[in-house]
Amino acid sequence: MAAGGAFGGNRGLQPVPPEKGVFPLDHLHECRPIMQSYMRCLKENKYNSESCRHFSKKYLECRMERNLMNKQDLSELGFVAEDD
Repeated sequence: MAAGGAFGGNRGLQPVPPEKGVFPLDHLHECRPIMQSYMRCLKENKYNSESCRHFSKKYLECRMERNLMNKQDLSELGFVAEDD
C-alpha cells in the first residue's frame, strides 16, 4: 500500500505558490460586462482567442484599475501596441 495523505495527497510536501501569485475575485462584478463580451466573442469566433484579444486586454486593464490584480505593463502579458 502506498504512503500518502487523505484522498491520495502526499504528506509532508510543501505546496508551491503560483508563479504570479493570487489575486482577489471580482466579487462586485465590476469587470463582468467585459468578461461576458469576451465570452460572447469567443463563441461567435469558434473559440479562436486571437479574434478576441481586444476584450482580453480590456478585461486585464479593468482588473488592474480596480486593484483586482497587480498593475504591470501589458507587454509583459503578451500584448503589443498593435493590439489597440
